[in-house]
Amino acid sequence: MPKSAPNPTDSSENKQPQVEIDHSPTPAHATTGSSTTPKGRLKKTPKMVANGSRAFMWYLLALAVLIIDQWTKWLAETNLNFLEPVPVIEPFLNWTLAYNYGAAFSFLADQAGWQKWFFAGLALVMSLFLISYLVKAPRKAKLLSFGLALVLGGALGNLIDRLLHGHVIDFIHVHYADVWHYPIFNIADIGICIGVALIVIDMLFLEKKRDA
Repeated sequence: MPKSAPNPTDSSENKQPQVEIDHSPTPAHATTGSSTTPKGRLKKTPKMVANGSRAFMWYLLALAVLIIDQWTKWLAETNLNFLEPVPVIEPFLNWTLAYNYGAAFSFLADQAGWQKWFFAGLALVMSLFLISYLVKAPRKAKLLSFGLALVLGGALGNLIDRLLHGHVIDFIHVHYADVWHYPIFNIADIGICIGVALIVIDMLFLEKKRDA
């Protein structure tokens, strides 16, 4: 008997589809969505390291400001008479013992006495905030920590005055002859003013560089 002709469809059905395998190396890219970024360019943002235990050295600076402030106030009360100027550098600087019952520039000094506890409370809250913030402040922000320590020492110095005496002891009198007089101040006030200036400088010029 004659053999039947092979069905062409049989061979096509039995053939397995050939899959082409790409042996080319896979590029080392990290893919996110439709964009690709080489792994070498992926950089982690460095975490800002806080002062932590190193805040202790800033506490020592605040303590130094506090000790110098209280020592100079003791010298002023021991050696000066109230409101009697002692010339130091004529006609610009005198030692003049004075008492401030209010805030800066004798603000609220003429009140009945409640201002003592009001300003003492403010100084206490500020001091506690600065103590805690110095621990959290960036370690590399040394100018900021320096300013915070100066403000802390000055705030504590004036706080002690209010609690012990009911007023702040001032003795540094800057003036020009009898024409112009700056309000009498003390070492604590100097620490606060310089500290605030350093904090502002850090905020305006250095903080953005650290964040970048």
